[in-house]
Amino acid sequence: MKKNKSVKRSSARLAAIQALYEVELSDSNVDDVLIAFLRTRWDTPQEDGDEDRDSSPLAEPDKQLFSDLVRGVSKRHDELEEMLSGALSQEWTIDRLEAIVRIILMSGIYELYIRLDVPPRVVITQYVDVAHAFFEGPEPGFVNGVLDRLAKTLRPDDFKKA
Repeated sequence: MKKNKSVKRSSARLAAIQALYEVELSDSNVDDVLIAFLRTRWDTPQEDGDEDRDSSPLAEPDKQLFSDLVRGVSKRHDELEEMLSGALSQEWTIDRLEAIVRIILMSGIYELYIRLDVPPRVVITQYVDVAHAFFEGPEPGFVNGVLDRLAKTLRPDDFKKA
């Protein structure tokens, strides 16, 4: 049961990154993208030969987490971007980041900052895994470093030695 919940939450994070990317690239309304994702990707069974449907093996997500991430990251975009900017080294600026890397980082920052029910190490691991879904190069390590740095700032008590 717990593993199934974990898979649904991981799937929600990956889907949220995809939805946020779509919002950014198409300048679409967040609610329109949420509805489209929920209706076209998970609510209707895919029929054999339905070529218009995505046939990815993505597990059904935790829809509440998915919606919270998409709405929350969108609503707090400027605040999250400012936190991200402050966590980058001097040679990196937000403008240098690929859009998907920036969205992954901002989603991770949102969870570290707002979703205090999720342990910071879980947040970091989950978003490094998401980065691995999109990249084979150094990007997952970059995501790990930035989120680790921010986690220690945003949740220092979680990193104190017992």
